[in-house]
Amino acid sequence: MFIPLHDANSLKRIKLQYVTIGLIVANTLIWLCTNFGSEQFATAAVYGLGYIPSVAFDTVELPPGMAIVPEDLTYVSYAFLHGDIFHLGGNMLFLWVFGDNVEDALGHIKFLIFYMLCAVAGALFHGLVATQSEVPLIGASGAIAGVVTAYLILHPRVKIWILAFGRIPLRIPAYITLALWILFQFVMFAAGGEEQISWACHIGGILAGAVLVLVLRSRDVPLLDREIVTPRAVVTKQPSAVRPVDTAPAPRWGRQ
Repeated sequence: MFIPLHDANSLKRIKLQYVTIGLIVANTLIWLCTNFGSEQFATAAVYGLGYIPSVAFDTVELPPGMAIVPEDLTYVSYAFLHGDIFHLGGNMLFLWVFGDNVEDALGHIKFLIFYMLCAVAGALFHGLVATQSEVPLIGASGAIAGVVTAYLILHPRVKIWILAFGRIPLRIPAYITLALWILFQFVMFAAGGEEQISWACHIGGILAGAVLVLVLRSRDVPLLDREIVTPRAVVTKQPSAVRPVDTAPAPRWGRQ
């Protein structure tokens, strides 16, 4: 639909978004480990760390040796696995552009809690929709959907640079861009969508993000921020066209 590039929305309460950066690093390292290891290792990671609804609801059991973490932890661990570089890159780009300002509004610890709970909500909603599914769910999309929703609630008037349809650069307010993105998730979910994408997971993250940002934000953080933030421009001071009058006394030896 679109690729976010930049929002020029500066941090106000924290100096560095190190939780956002840490999540990006963790996701990237895990992807490198699972995609550049053996195929057997990658398969074991997907089934052992991915969220499988039928396993989570105790209708199917994993083969012996496939379970890497307890079933309850897969509600979070699935969000650190990605299928390919485009899956990883898309999620991490959204997190990079929008995560820092949500972290700024919530604080470091609360933002980490927020991110994890949005991931849990995404997996849970996906599981409720497809209870009998034996296909592992992977990807940070549920958590990212929560981040996008929180950003929209916090900074609807911020103008964002995007690539529409992957090639047209546009600068559009967040309340248009992100609201359309959220609407698209609901439309695709209602229509059934593509089999390889869990729109239900996105919806779960959206709903959780909308609620959690109201609960976890710092007290001094306003909702629906009215400040219009645009990409910064270089400002130069132009010299005055009128030359100031020289008030210094004329030398006595000068022309009278």
